[in-house]
Amino acid sequence: MFVVVTTLAAACASAPPAATTPHPELETAEIAVDGAELTVWVADSGDERGQGLRNVGSLPQGVHGMLFVWDSPSTPSFGMRDTLMPLDLWWFAPDGSLIGKTEMSTCPDGNCVSYPSPGPVLFALETPAGAYSFQPGARLTTSANP
Repeated sequence: MFVVVTTLAAACASAPPAATTPHPELETAEIAVDGAELTVWVADSGDERGQGLRNVGSLPQGVHGMLFVWDSPSTPSFGMRDTLMPLDLWWFAPDGSLIGKTEMSTCPDGNCVSYPSPGPVLFALETPAGAYSFQPGARLTTSANP
């Protein structure tokens, strides 16, 4: 069984961060996708998933993306409202296998499209557009699931 174990710090009840301000309230985790090691912010609550990378102009040094985690398989949709950089969204099935990639563009005019998952997922990984070239079937692993 594929399990991600993480503990999140208490969420801050403040206004959204300014552009390029990191998410200091989010826990980071070490993950790998087919051997590529990444440090990511973890969004595993509804509020954290809803905030995502909104109002973040660039990732801070040492952070490679954001991992979205659900408690059970879901078919989420993502949007780019208030997201300042183009992103690649990698969709992972409950067994940790990559089942799809979505290239997401910014929508500065507010006319944002919705990007649905290609099937049930337990994890989604947002990375800066073009940073990685994972192939279908690639495996997501964490230190809790070597």
